[in-house]
This record gives sequence, structure tokens and C-alpha cells, in this order.
Amino acid sequence: MSTIRRQIIPALLTALRRFPALVMTGPRRSGKATLLRSAAPRAQYVLLEDPDVQDRVRRDPRAFLDGLKPPVIFDEIQNTPQLLDYVRTLVDAHPRRMGQWLFSGSQEAPLMQGVTESMAGRAAVLQLLPFSLVETPKVGPLLGGFPEAVLRPRGRDLWYASYLQTYIERDVRAIVSVRDLAVFRRFLSLLASRHGQMLNRTDLAAPLGVSVPTISEWLHILEITGQIILVPPYFENFGKRLVKSPKIYWGDAGLACHLLGIQSQAELERSPFLGPLFEGFVAAEILKSQVNRGRRKELYSFRDQQGLEVDFLVPRPNAQFWAVEVKASKTAQSWMAGPLQSLARAAGGRAVRRILVHRQARMQTPLTALSPGVEALTVEQFVAELNAGKTP
Repeated sequence: MSTIRRQIIPALLTALRRFPALVMTGPRRSGKATLLRSAAPRAQYVLLEDPDVQDRVRRDPRAFLDGLKPPVIFDEIQNTPQLLDYVRTLVDAHPRRMGQWLFSGSQEAPLMQGVTESMAGRAAVLQLLPFSLVETPKVGPLLGGFPEAVLRPRGRDLWYASYLQTYIERDVRAIVSVRDLAVFRRFLSLLASRHGQMLNRTDLAAPLGVSVPTISEWLHILEITGQIILVPPYFENFGKRLVKSPKIYWGDAGLACHLLGIQSQAELERSPFLGPLFEGFVAAEILKSQVNRGRRKELYSFRDQQGLEVDFLVPRPNAQFWAVEVKASKTAQSWMAGPLQSLARAAGGRAVRRILVHRQARMQTPLTALSPGVEALTVEQFVAELNAGKTP
């Protein structure tokens, strides 16, 4: 679909050289199959969403595999997870043949359970998220990062509407029986209106007339299918009593905009959701910088019961971390550095890099030193800093 080079490619190629199998998870339509087919152009491609193919796998999985010549790409493996058990025996028969079995799936938790049970030690596991700002400057809070929305921006609204319909009918129904899809659709929009807030399940349940356990189940669906980001509170209290609720964001700002009915940049600029949407966009960029290098996700929020709040804490090597405050303003002002300075004092002797991330103005004099010890970076500069250094 795209000539845009994915940042995860070095980690992917390393995995293909070092493991007999590879599993790539991620949200639906994030580009998993396209990437695998470009990384392994000689591999046979098998789409496991086809009912006829699923029936063949169920009836005789060994015969199905005998008809394939590795390397093979199995797309949407969550539809036939039983294949993993049979592939394991083939891997064990030829343990030194690397990069032979490639799997993609859009449901992370069920797929990971199968990998843990069947392919432990045999498969590398990577996650592919939508495009990052470091991959293309077209990515942004309004357009989002899904390849088809980025590459065909004029059809953005129709694409997101179709995406939601497909997501609800396939991924959601495959995991749980939702009695009233209209209520679930309203839940998605309601959740978008809580973008960037502390998670409150009761607050979500009451307007929809459903139970809190139902909300928990629906949130679980969104999380395992890669649609939302839950940012937990930082685990060290710095001598303070912390608020323990996670913050919740949609993983793709463009999808959140669609759910909120925001269709243009002018509408976004006027929207009361501009700040939370920009904040969520930055959160997604932090996570993309981590998973694109094959690393685990590490992102935290900070809020204590005295009202001190910093948007994000990002652990870094050598026991350091970045404290990140995000403002949608295009003008960085010294008062914005206050929470970062307070957190740095509370952290004692720990190394804390304090960063204020803001939007880029069209005509702007570069500004880095906002306050003693605090840097002001545009989101473009911040993403470049996140992705600086060697890749695998």
C-alpha cells in the first residue's frame, strides 16, 4: 500500500534472522500483512479470515500445513489459533531454520496466550502500531496514523466510519457477545469524550444504562485489540500519596476525532478536546518509539492527592526518566514548567529530564530553555529525541 518505510523494519529483520517464527500483533489495518509481505517477499501468503480456509484448518490441520512450503505468512492467526500447536512441531523438527513461520493478528491477548503456550522460545513477538510522526510528517492529531487514512486523507471520514463498522462486526463479536451493538457504538463515542481523563467506570456505565462489569469487559476488548491506551500511575510515590487510577486515551487520535465528530483542522482548533487529543497523540508517539524498536511499553502518569500532576513519565536507561508535560498551545510559557519543577524537587536525587511538549507555530523562533532545567520542544523535536540512537 505504501512506500513509507516502517521504523520497525530493523527489529523485524533481526527477529527473522534469530527466530524460526515471528508473531506480529497490532490494531486492525495498521499495516501488519503489508509489512510482513514486503519483509519476506518469497513467503507464501495465507489469509485466515476466509471461511473456506478456516474450515480446512479445522478439518485437517496437518494436511493443510503439508500443502504449504515455508516460509509462510499466516494473516489473522487469531481465527485459527490451533495451527500454532502444529507449527510448533514443525519448528522443533528444524530448529535452525530461521524466519520460516510468520503470523499476524489483531487481537493481542488471545494471540499471546496461544504463543505463550505453543511457541514459547520459538517465536519473536513484535507489535505494529499505525504510522508514527517519525515515519511520515502527514501523521497528526486530526488525521491519525492509520496507513489508509494517511495516504488517502480526502476519504478519511468514510474510511474511519467503515473501520469502526468492520471492527465492531469482526473483532468485537469474535471476542464477546454484545447484545446491543448500538449501545456499544455509543460507548465508543462516550469513551472518546473522556479521552485523556482518569478512568472512571461508573461514570461510563451510568449514561449507557449498563453495569460496571460490562464496562470493564468492553474496555478489555478495546485494550486487547489495540484501540485504547491505559496509562498507569507511576509506581514510586516520591514520599507523596498518589492517585491510583490510570488515564485513558484512544490509541489513534484520528479515530478519536472521528468519534467526536471533528472533521476539519478548523473544528479541531476550536474544540474543547484539542488539549486531550494532542496529549493522547504524544502518548501514542512515545509508545510507538518503544515498540518499533522491539522494546516493551513503558509509559506512566503522575498525580498525587495534593493536586500535583505531570502528564507522562517515561523510564530511560540507567535509572533515569523523562518527565513530560504536554500543552496544545503553540506558545511555550514559563508557568507551564511549574509541575515539572515540582516533580523534580519531589524526586530527590533521581535524574529527571524535564520536557514541555507543545505544537509548532508556522513562524517560530526556536526555544529550548523555558525555565531552569526545563526544555521546551515542539512535538516534532520531541519525537526526534525519542527516536534518536541506534536501532536493533
